[in-house]
Amino acid sequence: MDDGLGKIKIIPDHFTASPPSVDSTQNVTSSISRPRTDSYLRSHTWSRRKLRTAAHMLKLNLFSLRPWGSSTDGEEKVELSAVELESLRTELTDIEEKAAHLKAQLEHVDEILRSARLSGYLYIRTRWTALPGEPPPLDDSDVDDWLPRFVVLQGTCMFFYLFSTDLSPQDSTLLSDIVEIGPLPSFTRDDEGTQYAFYILTRQGLRYECSSVSKIQSDSWLLALQTDCKLGKSDATKPNGSC
Repeated sequence: MDDGLGKIKIIPDHFTASPPSVDSTQNVTSSISRPRTDSYLRSHTWSRRKLRTAAHMLKLNLFSLRPWGSSTDGEEKVELSAVELESLRTELTDIEEKAAHLKAQLEHVDEILRSARLSGYLYIRTRWTALPGEPPPLDDSDVDDWLPRFVVLQGTCMFFYLFSTDLSPQDSTLLSDIVEIGPLPSFTRDDEGTQYAFYILTRQGLRYECSSVSKIQSDSWLLALQTDCKLGKSDATKPNGSC
């Protein structure tokens, strides 16, 4: 017998797997990675288009809402219609008139404070005395018709303003026309408390009744009017007295 393997011929490398070729590897890799790359590129392209469209629409909206125009030198300017321009001119005129009025009021108040002997707010009401032969007036002391007025004692007159900032007085009386000055009984008002009052009577029969929540203020007015009208305390209630 033959000690060799006989007629069987063994080929060692017959069943060895052949290494993959480069082309097949590239094909497999390409077939695996291509779907992801294409999807990413499509998504990225769509996002860029969407952002570009949104930016374009925003730009159009800004230009449509923006009331500005460009001048030749590159500076921006406001474009106004004739109606808007006229409205601005009217508003400026109104502001200038209000400013002038406020300035006049300020100067007037300053003049009063510097030149008036006495000034301040008092509650005022007026009554007319009965003429000879007329029946006495009805008792209307319970009628609450007191109105606040800014009273100024200046020069030879007594002025009654509605407000301290008014340029013209609502009423006035000459000190030479005052024939009687005297105190009135105090009274109580629900909204103001105790009121201290006095009266001023003119030769025309007009009677001013004045009151204040401050007794000091009421006494100060009485003393100042008696001094300016040269009416002493003993003459203050004489109906025939004169300034």
